[in-house]
Amino acid sequence: MALSLRPAYVRRYKDIVRLLWRYGRDHLGSQTEFGVLAKEADLDEDDLSRAEESDDLQPQEQLAADLERLGPTFVKLGQLLSTRPDLLSEPYRVALERLQDDVEPMDYGTVEETVERELGVKISKAFESFESEPVASASLGQVHRATLRDGREVAVKVQRAQIEEEVRTDLGALHEIARFCEARFDWARRYRMVETIHSFSASLVDELDYEREASNLRRLRKALADIPTLRVPATVEDYTSRRVLTMEYISGTSVTDVSQVVISELDGEALADDVFRAYLQQILVDGFFHADPHPGNLLLTHDHRIALLDLGMVGFVTASEQRGILQLLLAISERDGEAAADTAIRMSALREDADVATFKRELSHKVFRHEGQTIEQLQVGSLVIDLTQLAARHGVLVPSSLNLIAKTLLNLDLIGATLAPKFNPVEAIREHVGEISSSQLTNDTSLGSILRGALEVKDFASKLPHQLSTILDRVADNELQVQVETFDEKALISGLQQMANRITSGLVLAALIVGAALLMRIDTPGFRLLGYPGFAIVLFSVAAFLGLRLVLQIWSTERSANARRRGRRSS
Repeated sequence: MALSLRPAYVRRYKDIVRLLWRYGRDHLGSQTEFGVLAKEADLDEDDLSRAEESDDLQPQEQLAADLERLGPTFVKLGQLLSTRPDLLSEPYRVALERLQDDVEPMDYGTVEETVERELGVKISKAFESFESEPVASASLGQVHRATLRDGREVAVKVQRAQIEEEVRTDLGALHEIARFCEARFDWARRYRMVETIHSFSASLVDELDYEREASNLRRLRKALADIPTLRVPATVEDYTSRRVLTMEYISGTSVTDVSQVVISELDGEALADDVFRAYLQQILVDGFFHADPHPGNLLLTHDHRIALLDLGMVGFVTASEQRGILQLLLAISERDGEAAADTAIRMSALREDADVATFKRELSHKVFRHEGQTIEQLQVGSLVIDLTQLAARHGVLVPSSLNLIAKTLLNLDLIGATLAPKFNPVEAIREHVGEISSSQLTNDTSLGSILRGALEVKDFASKLPHQLSTILDRVADNELQVQVETFDEKALISGLQQMANRITSGLVLAALIVGAALLMRIDTPGFRLLGYPGFAIVLFSVAAFLGLRLVLQIWSTERSANARRRGRRSS
């Protein structure tokens, strides 16, 4: 297939292929393959020479800078790649983790126009006050502080003008490149390039929909309502649209920026435990979790609670993945590397070149190395990151949700260590596993699952009398047959009989030959042939004839069998 020549895509093709040429050709495809890709994207020698140019930065830092220059879509792509040890080595992932999403803010006139168009009302009528300077500005939107007519303080998130069109164009170009590469290159199929871009696109398009983010906030707020030390901002439904999100304003300080004086006044152990329990509940019970808990999105409020902000990026976990992740975390908490490896393998797909034995051995060694660590050193997130890295190295394709969970747990390790330096996340897993298991059991016995089970039982019960009657009738008429599919025992017995017959025939022939040889040594008068006793010669001749006949039969049988095998292969 060829790349689409839509004018909006062509410029982006060159940007994307320059990135692949510069950072991928030494690790993915060959020079020839990337040459084909460069030719398809219409890159000339000048374009490629510009791709070779480098600022005075390390390659991984340069990649981060290049992605920032390409705009919001590629900043988000870099943030995704930072969670994929199967695609990038650790130095590159560390560099991409530090990608900055801060950009120059929109002018207030554009903000005002967007808010009034989306809400259908003048800002002066909707709000008592609306600050013109944003409190935060990112690549997709920016946040302004405001006050409603009823006196409530709110944060108003406003999407950048034309950003959705720009992002969709970039995503279209990425899809075209991914499809082109998978159709031609083994490395693109091996790394599931189309699937990766599709997953990234779905996540980014969701992030552009502020109504969806408002729904995420409501869902998380309800899920964590029973943990009073945590806060999730309430949304203002009437002042929310696809491009404007109005929510409760929560003031506070980023967890990692809190002074040691304030930390000393907290019950840090209890607060860290609540945060960790909340995320375990989200992942292992609700199947829906806040996937971006970096320090900027977790604030310590003035009343010493933790506020969870920015629900644009969320993760989803299926019921089967929840069970696997629970078993995985339990194995890690027990320092059982082999059990952790077995669980990861059951959850994963395997490449053709997967080295499962080496994966299990190296993961067991990693977990064993953590055995001697102190509580202050132990980090469950780093252990899960190690697991995903080893899995990627040895062809074990873990679910994408596990990569996101590993990054989430790593951030939680940092939060926990800040709030309480001696907080032990492994102990938190052990303490909360009973509660989590009970919640999973409760979910399994929800009204919906009970009704589904009841319908299945009803269907089974309605069919059972007829099926039992049919079976009993056949038993009474001696017509019941049980069919067991196994190897062809008749063919096996026939083959064994033929083998036994040939062995017996060979023994008889050998006896005839030996008997004839012994008789030749007895000098008998009378009937002689060729100077030897005649009877001995007759026995020898019969044995020779039968032996030749047996050899010819064996040769003919083998020839026919070989012909049948060749016929099956050719068909």
